[in-house]
Amino acid sequence: MKKNSWFNRFAKASARLTGRAVTFILALCTIIVWAVTGPMFGFSDTWQLVINTGTTIVTFLMVFLIQNTQNRDSEAVQIKLDELIRATKGAHTVLLDLEELDDKHLQTIKECYEEIAARSRQAMKNGHQDTGTPFIHLDHADDDAAAKKKKNGRGG
Repeated sequence: MKKNSWFNRFAKASARLTGRAVTFILALCTIIVWAVTGPMFGFSDTWQLVINTGTTIVTFLMVFLIQNTQNRDSEAVQIKLDELIRATKGAHTVLLDLEELDDKHLQTIKECYEEIAARSRQAMKNGHQDTGTPFIHLDHADDDAAAKKKKNGRGG
């Protein structure tokens, strides 16, 4: 296994630290102290600038840390889902790395599953059970790509 980069280690530690109740309480106390000191500083522009600058800087930096953590978590979940699809007998392996497809192909596959759901709801209304693994055809997304390739004169 490759060792995590310094940024990944920092982002993980920051996410853990900033997600704790004690960190929230510390931030809340900072705001309370700032508000209480308002009269001492005459609610001056400098007094307001201190909190505005501080919160803007923290927010700006946290956006990148949160995005890094979210990207890593999403990637891990996708890999785990891909493994479940790969290891499940009868699963449609065309769904592996689905997140890499363009919107048109995602919509095509989504419509297949919407059709299954509609059929299942109708079957339940007719007294059938909503269990099992109905067979669906997902390969027409690949057929669309092949037809487009052929139309553009790049093989077929």
